[in-house]
Amino acid sequence: MKTTVALTLAGATLTVVLCSPALASMELAQKKSCMACHATDKKLVGPSYKDVAAKYAAQKDAVAMLAERIQKGSVPGKGNWGAIPMPANPQVSADEARQLASWVLSVK
Repeated sequence: MKTTVALTLAGATLTVVLCSPALASMELAQKKSCMACHATDKKLVGPSYKDVAAKYAAQKDAVAMLAERIQKGSVPGKGNWGAIPMPANPQVSADEARQLASWVLSVK
């Protein structure tokens, strides 16, 4: 959910858009092409984020594991969700990968 705040200072109006962390993370997922293969609530090429969150909900190191998988991909022939491996996404930084992994795990 976006919240817009307009401020007037010395005759000039400044509009600030505040984004929730979830919205910012979804926008990051779109920017980094994650949404080409994944959707929030349905399987596309890869599993839905909702299914990923459910599968790894109790795993202590889930954020680190998913962040690494986002950057490096899955092992060819050993995809965790079927025969199609997840390709590496090297344009995603380590911080972005952690942000995306945390967001995916929050999807309900």
